[in-house]
Amino acid sequence: MTPSPIAPAIDIRDLRVDYEHFTAVHDLTLKVPAGEVFGLVGPNGAGKTSTFKVLASLMQPTYGEVILSGVDVLEDKEEARRVIGYMPDLAPVPRDLKCGEFLRFYARAQGLGNAKQCAERADECLAEVALTDHKNHWCHKLSRGQTQRLVLAKTMLHSPKVLILDEPASGLDPLARRELRGTLRKLASQGATIFISSHILTELAEMCTSICVMSRGKLLASGTVDQVRQQLGDDSRSITVVPLQEITSVPDWIRLFDGVADARIDAGSILLDFVGDEEAQANLLEEMIRRGLRMRSFTEKRSSYEEILIGVAERSRLS
Repeated sequence: MTPSPIAPAIDIRDLRVDYEHFTAVHDLTLKVPAGEVFGLVGPNGAGKTSTFKVLASLMQPTYGEVILSGVDVLEDKEEARRVIGYMPDLAPVPRDLKCGEFLRFYARAQGLGNAKQCAERADECLAEVALTDHKNHWCHKLSRGQTQRLVLAKTMLHSPKVLILDEPASGLDPLARRELRGTLRKLASQGATIFISSHILTELAEMCTSICVMSRGKLLASGTVDQVRQQLGDDSRSITVVPLQEITSVPDWIRLFDGVADARIDAGSILLDFVGDEEAQANLLEEMIRRGLRMRSFTEKRSSYEEILIGVAERSRLS
């Protein structure tokens, strides 16, 4: 008997969100397996927040289906909210509560047990985000990174199966991003599925196992970062070869090699525009060695993540 396929933790089908004068999300279809840290990236106006609000049951779409951990979000909002943890961008914290009090208050509001049980759960969540030492600190005295982690702890109180985090790394310094990344990976390893958005591709490339790219409400690509590069046509790279011997012209065999789009000499180095895959690049290096081209270095430079996203935004503006 063939085993039935495992249902995705996030299953979005033909999702459309219309506002009065424009369409924010165009027929989005996306599946995310359980245990993934999945990133949604796109420039401002891409449709990220509208998508997240629908997933969090805070907005009714024009049409479409959203199934989170087996629950139809649009048909059963109450049940959906038991499996969802939603963290909006720049979520506020109170000035008149300490961190532990803040979490205990929300634990009681969510019906997570008696006072003792809620206090224990609050302590567990503070430990998950490395804020145990700040339990008795005033919320408004926290740094930006600590505030983000406190709000994440609140989002985790009811042990949601799917975490929806809208720009959680916004404004964080490198150390705070590293701490957040570690927390998210730990949660995913424990079985949670995390859907995280950002307009900064570098942040998501660091944090996520897979990503998708949206622009003007449309899904342009999804997969690993390398797969997304290929789908967006940004898998080209430049290769610089610095030979030991002086070379005044590029050998014809290099110009004709599979994957070489252009080749030229600059300051004694061979500069290649390369569009082949990694296998073709390895073959090129092997062929250079076989033909006796002695090199001091063979280096590649790909488009940065931000250059890819800028290209997406510019193409969308022209379309």
